Amino acid sequence: MRFLTLSQSRPAGWLPVTTAIAFFLNPLDAQAQAANSGLATGTPLSVEELVREVQNANPELDFYRAEIAAARAGRKSAARWENPEISAELGSKKVWDRSGSTLGDGAAWAVSLAQPFEWPGRVSLRKAIANQQIEIAELGLQQFQAALAARARSLGHAVLAARQKADAAQEVAARYRALLEVVVQREPAGVTPLLEQRIVEASAITLNRRATEAEREVQSALLELNQLRGQPANAPIRLTGQLAVATNLPALSGLLAVAATNNFEVRSRQVELAQQGFQVRLARNERYPRVTLSPYYSSERAADEERIVGLGLSLPLPLWNQNQGNVEAATAREQQAEASLRVMVREVERAVTDQALALETKLAEMAKWQPGAEAQLREAAELADRHYRLGAVPVTTYLEMQNQYLEALEALLATRREALEHRQQLELLVGRPLDSLSDR
Repeated sequence: MRFLTLSQSRPAGWLPVTTAIAFFLNPLDAQAQAANSGLATGTPLSVEELVREVQNANPELDFYRAEIAAARAGRKSAARWENPEISAELGSKKVWDRSGSTLGDGAAWAVSLAQPFEWPGRVSLRKAIANQQIEIAELGLQQFQAALAARARSLGHAVLAARQKADAAQEVAARYRALLEVVVQREPAGVTPLLEQRIVEASAITLNRRATEAEREVQSALLELNQLRGQPANAPIRLTGQLAVATNLPALSGLLAVAATNNFEVRSRQVELAQQGFQVRLARNERYPRVTLSPYYSSERAADEERIVGLGLSLPLPLWNQNQGNVEAATAREQQAEASLRVMVREVERAVTDQALALETKLAEMAKWQPGAEAQLREAAELADRHYRLGAVPVTTYLEMQNQYLEALEALLATRREALEHRQQLELLVGRPLDSLSDR
């Protein structure tokens, strides 16, 4: 193969090659500039720093805090006595004898104060029910914070992976631009130059799409992260770091044991079951009547003056309504809570097992990779570029190596992201970071 010197004029037939490659690769530069000047700017943040910011600034946290405040207010209401009731009577009294003669008349009035008293143990049961409601609300806040952290990490990992894919696509695009400088120096002969032109054009289109999709992944993830942070959609944010997957995986038996006591859904069902137990006891307690004590004072003045001070006692007789319907309803709801807890335990066991096996599969797949696989692939792509410039590698081999580099990099990043996602879901299911669990 013969090369032209730089001082020689370039053949006019290669102008379409220059125009085509420039046409297909210029959009990549525009996309890179838009990404660098838009959302992906601002103070650099690591993924964990981003998680802490989301957990502190997410606006939906106020909803759960208000729910806790409402539950605590309900406890105050449950512990409060009923207000006493005061009543007064005013009238006149006239006294006469059997002959009809009036003996005297005057005013008559009375005042009484009634204070209801609950049956012993009823107020404490209502307090216990209210305390369970507070615990449910607090568990809801903790679960939301954990889910929020998991979602923020997942989006952060998506940004890092998409950014790495976009950088690799732009790196290959730079090689394509350098390819132009080599191709136009070769002497055209036959149909080969035209076919190489078409191959480059087709590869440039595919590369353009890959870069566009990667940039869109970055933008979409950043938009949702701004929403989680309670910031405007176009607020600048820039993440730093690499996708790193911890290889420690506790034994499945240990994960199941921790999930049985720490899973947020299981704990919520347990609290709800305890609450329904108190509801049953309260319904049985309400079969007994409420006692009302009424101290009173009355005064009458007619033929003589009469004053009465006393204490009244009133309570309903449980003849027709012994609260049996409410007792049966509360008992049925307790049985529902027991069934819901059993179902949730089985669902959590299945989910933990599924996520643990999936993570184990991904870790086993990653263990088969050669050390430094990404660097080796990148070096191979650079090697193909250098040898193509020397004319030792055909264009098909050159382009195939660049495409394989991008595809292999996408596969590596996808596997890491999936492993990280399985790990996030496991931590959410067991209610604790896996690093804090001892491997058994």
